[in-house]
Amino acid sequence: MKRPPDCRCPASPAGTAPARQARTGQPRSALRVLGDPRVRLGLGAVVMLLTAAAAQGNHVGRGEARAFRVINGLPDSIYRPAWVIMQMGALGAAPAAAGVALLAHDGELARRMLAGGGSTWALSKLVKRLVRRPRPATLVTGARCRGRDAAGLGYLSGHAGVAAALGAAALPRLGPAGRAVAVTIVPMVGLSRVYVGAHLPLDIAGGAALGIAVEAAVALLQQTGQVYAPATAGRSQRRCSQSPCSCSRRHSTAVGEIWVACMRAALRCLARSTRMHRSTSLGDRPANG
Repeated sequence: MKRPPDCRCPASPAGTAPARQARTGQPRSALRVLGDPRVRLGLGAVVMLLTAAAAQGNHVGRGEARAFRVINGLPDSIYRPAWVIMQMGALGAAPAAAGVALLAHDGELARRMLAGGGSTWALSKLVKRLVRRPRPATLVTGARCRGRDAAGLGYLSGHAGVAAALGAAALPRLGPAGRAVAVTIVPMVGLSRVYVGAHLPLDIAGGAALGIAVEAAVALLQQTGQVYAPATAGRSQRRCSQSPCSCSRRHSTAVGEIWVACMRAALRCLARSTRMHRSTSLGDRPANG
């Protein structure tokens, strides 16, 4: 049966619906593209490589030095709130955020935060040894150091990387208010590291790029595991659908055990590094990334 040639949808007032779709089409497509972990992985890797190349040779450009002095020269009265924000990018922020996800009964997000945050911190130590850029106090005259002196190398910032990884993992799960808070807090973690004199702006950009790339890699691994799950997983899911409460309890218990194990491992590493620091007075401190 042929469609009548004059068949049209009911008219909307002044044709506002097509115009509205045209206006909202671009932002939605852009968000969809950025939501692809392959895109985030590529962008993060490219930005990290570019910033690493610019940070080599102990060179600090005029623009980077100017930006550092502006942030580093802020008044001392904001040190305490800056210190609190800075802890959201510390190594302990990953298990803490995973614990919050567990309280919200989101085991998948908890595993993603643990893997992304912990892997970003570990890889940041490796990148530091490869690039070997000193701290700002060595490269910029008049740099002000607040709080405990930052030990080790400068590029890249582990704090900025952990914050970016946790924020990228949590962003799809948050509402509009939560997203606004996350988008505000994550950059402030990096800016606080510049404020205390621990990092230069390129260190922050490279750390954030590493965190986004690592989180995207974790997301891809999770997707691969879901696609290639064995047939027994399907049967277990059907059994879980018959008793969702007991399945949810078992799932949360398993994720909780992983979280506790990671916390214990982090505490053991912290105690070991503290003993080594006391005996040799050398080595990086866990809180200085």
